[in-house]
Amino acid sequence: MIAAILYQLTKGLSPEEIKKAGMDIYFVDHTTGLYPVAASGVPFDMKYVGVKGDVIADLNEDLAAEQKARVTYDNILRMVDDPDVRDPIKYLRQRELVHYQRFGDALRIAQDHLDSKNFYAFNPSYDRQ
Repeated sequence: MIAAILYQLTKGLSPEEIKKAGMDIYFVDHTTGLYPVAASGVPFDMKYVGVKGDVIADLNEDLAAEQKARVTYDNILRMVDDPDVRDPIKYLRQRELVHYQRFGDALRIAQDHLDSKNFYAFNPSYDRQ
């Protein structure tokens, strides 16, 4: 969704508009193609996606990812007034809230299923009690 919005906003830009928007350095490398990069200019890297194979650790990672996405959408909404951008961002933000709730439910179910007072002391996906 974000990529589609960016494509629509940059489609058909003239070189002058690209320079005025401060996108000239990006344009040199990627034209107006969509390249996943943080606002700071750091390219996306899979090393930030944490998977440990431990249900407790992985669900907490999922919860954190949903909150980080929500904060990003909140920040976009603070800066943008175009309803054609705001409306899909609001939808994506709401989706993050629902995902967060579902991952929270899954974490509670996993903890209840483990039926242990100390389920953080082992990897339930691998270790056997």
